[in-house]
Amino acid sequence: MGRIYCVMGKSASGKDSIYHEVMKQEPELLPIVPYTTRPIRQGEIEGREYHFCDETRVEELEKAHRIIELRAYDTVYGIWKYFTVADEHIDLATQNYLYIVTLEGYEKMRSYFGADKVVPIYIEVEDGQRLMRAIERERRQGTPKYEEMCRRFLADAADFSEEKLKKAGVETRFVNEDFDTTVQEVASYIRNDIAAD
Repeated sequence: MGRIYCVMGKSASGKDSIYHEVMKQEPELLPIVPYTTRPIRQGEIEGREYHFCDETRVEELEKAHRIIELRAYDTVYGIWKYFTVADEHIDLATQNYLYIVTLEGYEKMRSYFGADKVVPIYIEVEDGQRLMRAIERERRQGTPKYEEMCRRFLADAADFSEEKLKKAGVETRFVNEDFDTTVQEVASYIRNDIAAD
């Protein structure tokens, strides 16, 4: 039986970098590519980080009942939607997947596929360090969006509150103080979980 390992954490926790490195080290894991209506960022490629689409495509997928979970954020640039689509690329009968989601997204994935098939991997970093990382990342963008970065940073405090983490049953945490160590810990955790199945 396959599983979906859901990597999550506040913005600038390093979850994207950890995800990519674990994917390199664990070739048996497959990615799930999410969808979004937000504009593509510098360095992103369609179909790699996201499937970038418009509202018309969202409506088509909703009418076909193919959206598993959808989050809409009222940003300073308008409403941005992020969502997961049930398609032929997800086959839990034979494959294991690694996926980046929010806490709410994790809960909806677990509800859709079953708690035994969706495993949380929570990455955390001290807030001051996280803020410095977020500023540096935004500064590298062609057009930095500092207001949106600040909105995201503050929203994360509520979205990943201790109460919500506990309610969602997220107990195992990986503290990302040293990137290489954290990658090895996450990869080992997944390998052991797959072997135990």
